[in-house]
Amino acid sequence: MAAAAQPGPAAAALLRARGVEIALGGTPILRGADLDLEAGELVAIVGPNGAGKSTLVRAISGLLHPDAGSVLWSGREMREMRGRELARARAFVPQRMPVPAGISVREAVTIGRSARLRPLTRLTGDDHEGIERALQRAGVERFAERALSTLSGGELQRVQVAIGLAQEAPVLIADEPTSQLDLGATVGIATLFRELVGDGLTALVVVHDLALAAAVADRVVVVAEGRTVAAGRPLEVLTPARLAETWGADARLVERDGRTALHVAWLGQEPNTDVRAP
Repeated sequence: MAAAAQPGPAAAALLRARGVEIALGGTPILRGADLDLEAGELVAIVGPNGAGKSTLVRAISGLLHPDAGSVLWSGREMREMRGRELARARAFVPQRMPVPAGISVREAVTIGRSARLRPLTRLTGDDHEGIERALQRAGVERFAERALSTLSGGELQRVQVAIGLAQEAPVLIADEPTSQLDLGATVGIATLFRELVGDGLTALVVVHDLALAAAVADRVVVVAEGRTVAAGRPLEVLTPARLAETWGADARLVERDGRTALHVAWLGQEPNTDVRAP
């Protein structure tokens, strides 16, 4: 039987989700998923296509309402939290943001700050300072006046991170932040998340690339068929047995000289092909 997720110390848990269930259109997507997140760590959620990874992060973010289970943010039940209170607990970065015509980077990040404000209130000096910090931390201040429609995929993803940072929540949740990015942009976004965590942020990211997850995450959480089947240090959890059981692949992760590689046996051959993380 697959190993269950191992919770961290209760006192340190920013997030504790237990037995989360969700059905969409009558189809069960999550069938009892668990998740823990502790201050100062970067956790990657991994799993096969259709496992429920994106549904899980949307559920614990309050964007979907669980049918069963509990989600606690710093010990407080999420269902009891109002919108602004939840916005102060976590910021959510979706896979793709809408790119309306004529909106600049600075204007988009300013909209992100509005999640902290009461209705019909104006931005204060502290709010403007928070917007500037978000632009700088995400590395987008140099093109803050450009229109979103002129940005590359990597630049646009940084803007999405900046929008999340503008909330100044302690936890940043990102759903596949490196999807559809080239190698250089993927390295840049992965480095950005590690730097943000190094500066005191806590991050939870959905990642498809197992080598990337192993290279950047402090812990990985494996989701399969709507359930959490394992959680722990990447190389301890992403074993050849689990890669075979969960992904149906003859593969193994190897870490050497600070580089992480996924060795895969293609077409039934020996696993001698490397898919390396940035």
